[in-house]
Order: sequence, then structure tokens, then C-alpha cells
Amino acid sequence: MANTTHTTNKAGQGQGMQYMQDAGKGMMDKARDMASDVADKAKGIAGNIGDKARDFADKAGDGAENLTHRAGSGIESLGQAVRDHLPHGGTMGAVADRTASGLESAGKYLQEEGLSGMADDVTDMIRRNPIPAVLIGIGLGYMLARACRS
Repeated sequence: MANTTHTTNKAGQGQGMQYMQDAGKGMMDKARDMASDVADKAKGIAGNIGDKARDFADKAGDGAENLTHRAGSGIESLGQAVRDHLPHGGTMGAVADRTASGLESAGKYLQEEGLSGMADDVTDMIRRNPIPAVLIGIGLGYMLARACRS
């Protein structure tokens, strides 16, 4: 009799271990599925946030370009007003004419090029003249540091 009980306990233990292993595998599968679902949802949310940020940046860029074109138009109009209202002859007339021409050409430049064209021109200028660009940057940084310290 003792021999039968001992064999039954071993069989029961084996079934219990198998049951626990199966339960553990099931729990691992569920945890893996949940982690996969969470990762998919996080990717979807990140994609939506990225799309919204891109849309916002596009709208801001369009607004900035529109503002630049309007500013260019205003500067050009100011040049025409200077030309119309200041004297035409003598030294004052020459200064007024140069000022008006400068304002008009600056306004046309802003209207035609916009921010992206200006950025390209500045980039090209820095590439052609790197040492003066670095020196100007250092000078501006120094002036900004002095202004912030005050």
C-alpha cells in the first residue's frame, strides 16, 4: 500500500508541474501580446503627434513666408513714399533718392526671395567668407552676453 501511494504522489506532482508550466506559458503569451499591443498603440500615437507637428510647422512656415512677403511690400511702399515726399533736387534729393532706391530694392528682394531665399543667401555668404562670419558670431555672442549680464 505504501508503494502505491508513493507512485500516485509522483504522478500527481508531474501533472501539477505540467499544469504550472502550461499556465506560465499562457501568461507569457498574454504578456507578450499585451506588450505588442501597447507598442503598436504607442507607435500610432507617436505617428499622429509627428503628423500634427509637421502640419503645425508647415502652417507656421507658410505664415512666416506670407508675413515676409507683406513686409517686403510695405518696405517697397515706404521707398516710394520717401521718393514722393522728400525733395528731388540738391544734396537732400540725392540722399532721398538713394534711400528710396535702397528701400524699394530691399522690399522687392523680400517679396521675391522670402525667408528660404534669404537663408540660402546667408548660407552662401558664410561659405564664401567663413572667417568673417565666425568673427561676427563671436562679436554678437559677446554683445549678447554683456547685455544679459547687465
